[in-house]
Parts: sequence; structure tokens; C-alpha cells
Amino acid sequence: MARLARRGPDNSGSHFTRNTGLGHRRLAIIDLSDKAAQPMVDEAHGLSLVFNGTIYNYPELRENLIAKGHRFVSSGDTEVILKAYAEWGVDCLQYLHGMFAFAIRDELRGKLILARDRVGIKPLYYTKSSSRLLFASTTQALLAADPAIDTGVDAVALHNLFSLHAVVPAPRTVLKGIRKVRPAHVIIIGDDGSIDEQRYWNLVAKRPDKAMGDGEWIDAVHDSLRKSVERRLRIADVPVGVLLSGGLDSSLLVALLSEAGAKALKTFSVGFEDQPEEKGNEFEYSDAVVDRYNTEHHRFLISNDQVLPRLPEAFRHMSEPMFAQDAVAFYLLAEVVSKQVKVVQSGQGADEVFGGYFWYPRMQHSITPGIRRFSEHYFDRDHEEYLETVDPRFHGADVSSQLLQELLEGVDADEYLDRVLAVDVTTLIVDDPVKRVDNMTMAWGLEARVPFLDQELIELAAAMPPGLKLASGGKYALKQIARGLLPDSVIDRQKGYFPMPSLKYVRGEFLDFMREILLSDAAKSRALYSPAYVAKLMAEPEAYLTRLQGSKLWHLAALELWLQQNIDVSSTPPTPG
Repeated sequence: MARLARRGPDNSGSHFTRNTGLGHRRLAIIDLSDKAAQPMVDEAHGLSLVFNGTIYNYPELRENLIAKGHRFVSSGDTEVILKAYAEWGVDCLQYLHGMFAFAIRDELRGKLILARDRVGIKPLYYTKSSSRLLFASTTQALLAADPAIDTGVDAVALHNLFSLHAVVPAPRTVLKGIRKVRPAHVIIIGDDGSIDEQRYWNLVAKRPDKAMGDGEWIDAVHDSLRKSVERRLRIADVPVGVLLSGGLDSSLLVALLSEAGAKALKTFSVGFEDQPEEKGNEFEYSDAVVDRYNTEHHRFLISNDQVLPRLPEAFRHMSEPMFAQDAVAFYLLAEVVSKQVKVVQSGQGADEVFGGYFWYPRMQHSITPGIRRFSEHYFDRDHEEYLETVDPRFHGADVSSQLLQELLEGVDADEYLDRVLAVDVTTLIVDDPVKRVDNMTMAWGLEARVPFLDQELIELAAAMPPGLKLASGGKYALKQIARGLLPDSVIDRQKGYFPMPSLKYVRGEFLDFMREILLSDAAKSRALYSPAYVAKLMAEPEAYLTRLQGSKLWHLAALELWLQQNIDVSSTPPTPG
């Protein structure tokens, strides 16, 4: 629990039954009283619960359950889950609308229930042996609880990691001994040792029976998104801010929150040092939104000499290694934002739900057969380069291509791009931007809510024709909604990516730092990589970028840095700068 304290700085508690111990660190956002403290126990039904997240439809569910005879002592969402399980069992998951990871001990039936929300916004890791099962919100908590966990590198996960820009789809993690609950799944563990895993939701990507015109689609999306934003504003007993990058997605959240009547809205932007090839901030766009809506704005410019010393610290708070440039950006931003608010709305998911990335039209129009239609536009490395990258003991089949082919074929969809977007939303996004934002914000006791990943909005968008999403350079529906609400300069700008140029154009002290990590005794002892491949990248670090323009050298250094910060805790880490 001590390792979870930063995720829940407000309170802590524990509860023990015959064979189960539940611990909880609380971030108090709904019903701030002690009546909503966890673990929460319902002695009449023999139930106890620990829960992370927010149930946005809990007021309606609460009234429904009261009508069925249930009595409540608190006014928040935690007790609603407990009573919903008492009423419907695991079928209660069909009624919960929100982001969540929870564990329920059902003492009368001799069961433990582990469940995760539909798109994996909230994390849930576990490790099991013949005698016990441990679960937690982070891998660090599990590693602290059991030093015997197998921390060897999982060969399949390693292939995923270097093919899918650090995405390792559930249930695997990069560590052999730790797994994670799949999104939209529940695991039922019996006292007899039985384990039953069930999927409770599937995303269908097919056109509706009744055809809709373009205008009808735009209106439907506008209405659904407005409701999503309002839910994430209304369901909180503390102020809610916005992480405002200056892009279309977060800017639209500000506009819709204003439509919803939000007063004295606090917005937050971060920028970094420029490189000759690329600007390090998007302040000109975020400032334009701030001027239009008169928000209480906080702007932070972080220099490279602030970034590098904080890299190891940020990596100690990653439950799994992350390659994205903006992981550290979110960590540093969350530190200052958490001093102002406890909840923020963030724009993650809009590109995946509404087709905003440049590789989607390339896949749509490609005639390449099989999985290559996907991989040639998305994978960081083809299998042949992966074999060149890692030590021969990690050589094997092209497991990432096999996995993606299975995932794409498993979607109930009308068109190829429907499949791609559905896999992105339900699998790939979970372990890239979604996990990144949760890890980096919750490391400072800050809850990030993601309106574009609302269940109803996702289901609506999945039914929309792909061509309507890709029009006007992508995210056509969002751009149409934004007309008149946002400056045209924000709507029509070229797609931006959270810029942190120093981790893309690797030079100077950042190159020295990566070299020190990869040539350290710990890295040599672990021997994950081919020395010849490492030497090739080090000789020309800026010459080797992925298809999505990430530094291949940084990928190698990032994994090794994560392992050194979280597994080799007794070793001496490299000194940045």
C-alpha cells in the first residue's frame, strides 16, 4: 500500500476476511466523507470492495437500487458498485458506465471478483502462484509485496514492445511474473483455486440498420460528446480542470465545458525547449482558446535541464515501460497541476475514435495483402529488424503480426478501417496513451478523465462510416462540431503531437545519458540487445526513426532505464546531466 500512496494520498484502509486481505489508498473526489472510505464492507451480503475510478451514471443506478430495496449509508459511487453486485452479481458490469478497476470479495460464495472497465482506462495488475494471488493498481506494488515474482523479460512482450511502440496487450506485461486484467473482462477466482475469465462487452463496428446522413452523424456525435463532457464535470465534489495542449481535441473540451456552464475553468499547458527542426510548444494555439473562453490559464515552459534530471524519477512511476515522448511531459505537468485541482479532463482517444492519425488513410487505401496492410504503416520495426535488435535468446516467430491479425479478424465490422479503429480503441490505445496518462497523473494524486473514451460515444463512432471520419484530413466530425466554437487556426492546423524534441532529435547530454544507460554494467549483464545494433544506432542516433517518427535509440534506452529503476533497485542508476 505504501507504493500506492501517491495514487491515493487522502486516506488508507484495509480489511481482512478468512482468506482475503484488501488494501486501499484513497483519492477523495466523490463523497469526501469517511462514509465513502475503502475498503467498503456490506456485512449483510458478505461483500467487501476496493475500487479505483469513477462511475458516471451512479446517481441513476443508486435510485434504481433504492427502488429495489437497497439502503445506502454513503452518497458516492463506491457503495453503488457494492449494491449493484449484491443485486445482479457479475452482470452488474453491464450497468456500470465509467472508468474502473475493482475487486470484490464475495465471502458467502467463496469468490474474488476482479473487473476492469471496457477500454482499460484504469489499470489492474496481478501475479499468482500455487498458493496465492496478489493484485494491485501498479506493478511496483506487486514487486514490493512479493520479492519472489519472476522479473525475467517476457519474450512475447518484448516483441510487442518493439513492434507496437511500447504496447504490450493484456494479459501480458514485459515481466514474466506479472499479468494484467484485460479491458472489458472479469476474472472470478474461487476458493477452490478455479479461475473463470469472462468478456462482458464487445465493440461492434457496423453501420446502423437505418441509414444516417452526414449532418445526422455530426449532430449525434455533438450530442454524445456534450453529454460525455458534462458527466465528467458533474460527477465530482471537487473542481475539474482541463489539460489544454492547443490541439483540436483538448480545445474542443474547453468549448464544450463552457457550453455546459462550467465557471472559472482552470486550464493547463506545458511546453519544452525548441530544436532547430521542431518547436517544443503549441502555446500560440492554446492561448487562442484561452482568450476566447477566458479560462484561468496556467502555462509552464520546461527547459531541457529540468527534463533530464527527472527522467529516472518519472520512469519509477511507470507501471510498464513507455516510449512516447510525452510520458515525461505528462509527469512534469501533473506535478504542477495537482497543486491546483484533483481532477482534469484530457483529450486522449479522439484520434483513435475519430480517425485522426496519418496512417489511417494509408491503411484504408492500401492494397497490400494480409497483416502487412497494417504493419507497414504502424509497426516500429519489421520482424527482420527485431531479430537484428535483440539478443538471439529472444528470437522466435513474428508474434506481434500474429496477434494483430487475430485481433483484426475478431472484430465484428463492415470495413477494414472499422477493424483497425476498433482494435486501436479496445487494445492498442489501452497500453499507449491511456496507460501513460493514468500513470503520470495518478503519480501526483491527479485523476484524468477522458471524455472521448466514453462508452456511448465509442459505440456511436464505431458505427460511423470510415470515410466520414477521414474526411478533411481526419476527425471530420470533430472539426465540424468545432466550427464557430474554436478559432479556425486551431481547427485547420496540421495535426500536432505533444512535442518533446530532445527525445526525438537525440544529441548532446541526452545522447550521453542514453549511452550511459545502454553501456552500463546492468545493461551488459541483462544483455537484451545485440551489441552491433546498439553500436549502429549510437553512431547515427538521428538517422534511425520509426515509421511514427520515434527515436529507435530512445526505445532501447527507455526499456533499459525502466528495468534499472524498477527491477535493479539495488544497483546504482545513471546520473543524468
